[in-house]
Amino acid sequence: MSGNLPAQSVTADYAQRVADDLAANRGEQERVRTELARLQDELVRLEESEQVLTKMQEVLGGTPKQATKQRKGGKGAAVPAARGSDRKKTAGKAAASAGRKASKKTVSPKKAGEPTWLELTTAYLGGQSEPRSAAEVAASLTEAHPERTVQVTVVRNSLEQGVAQGRLERCKQGRSVFYSPTAPASVPSGS
Repeated sequence: MSGNLPAQSVTADYAQRVADDLAANRGEQERVRTELARLQDELVRLEESEQVLTKMQEVLGGTPKQATKQRKGGKGAAVPAARGSDRKKTAGKAAASAGRKASKKTVSPKKAGEPTWLELTTAYLGGQSEPRSAAEVAASLTEAHPERTVQVTVVRNSLEQGVAQGRLERCKQGRSVFYSPTAPASVPSGS
C-alpha cells in the first residue's frame, strides 16, 4: 500500500498544476475579452465620430469622398467604409451622436423599429434586482426575443458599451463579471 503513495502524490501535484494552469488560462481569456470589448467600443465611437465629421464636412461644402480617398491611400490597404453608410442613416447617426436626437442608434444593422442590443440589455437589467452575467442576459434575451439571433459576444459588447456610456456598472466576483444599471443621478432642484 505504501507503494501507491508516491503515485498519488504525483497525480495530486499534476492535478494541482492543471487546475492552476486552467485558472490562469481562464483569467487570460477574460482579460482578452475585456480588452476586445474595449477596442470594439472604441471602434464604435470612432465610427460615430467619423459620421459626425463627414456630415459636418458635407454641411461645410466639402465632399466626403476626399476623406475616403485620403483614408484608403494611407497604408496601402483599403479601409472598409463604416456600416450603414447611406446618407439617411449617416445623418440620423450624426444627429444622435451630436446629441440632437433623443434615441441613440448603434452601428450594427437592424430592422426598422427594433430596439438595439444596448437598449435591450439596459432594459432587461433595469428590471432585475441583482447584477447578471453576460451569459444570463443573453439567455433571457433569447427567451424574450426568439425572432432575433442572440450571441453572447454581441450581448457582452453591448453591456461593455453600456458601461462605457455610463448606463451600466460592471462588477467582478472572482473571475466572473456581472452587470447592473447605474444608479440614477439625482437632479438638483431649481434648475
